Amino acid sequence: MSVPSHHPLNVLFLCTHNSARSILAEALLNHLGRGRFRAYSAGSNPRPNQQPNPMALQVLREAGIPTEGLRSKSWDEFAGPEAPHMDLIITVCDQAAGEPCPVWPGHPATAHWGYPDPSALQADDAAKLEAFRHTMQRIKRRLEMLVALPPDKLARACLQDSARALAQA
Repeated sequence: MSVPSHHPLNVLFLCTHNSARSILAEALLNHLGRGRFRAYSAGSNPRPNQQPNPMALQVLREAGIPTEGLRSKSWDEFAGPEAPHMDLIITVCDQAAGEPCPVWPGHPATAHWGYPDPSALQADDAAKLEAFRHTMQRIKRRLEMLVALPPDKLARACLQDSARALAQA
């Protein structure tokens, strides 16, 4: 089962700071997508010197998901003419979903898959780590459904409807 094009489907995950949920989604889809997908992540407003949350990296490593190359970055990196063309852009936090986005080259399909921010939990480290694991599992479940979609559901004409339907899953 392959995407009916010569290149992988490029997916950009957006969050506010690009340190937790979007980083988890990027790493998971690159792992699960087996070359059919190429995932990226960015933030609408990453803090200066923002880095991926150490707990996000920890739960990915525990799950056997590679973390090399993951970094926090602004969504401006993906809005310019030199950026990779995106086929699908998914916001994973409610705040980023409500912000005015750049005009994306090629007018990619969009969807919103909201998840609570595990790093915002006011709890001890053990409880926060469990929140990161739970968030990662929720994202993984939805991404497994995305990669299992038949090629016709990933075609440009259907991609937005398919991705948005997974938000209800």
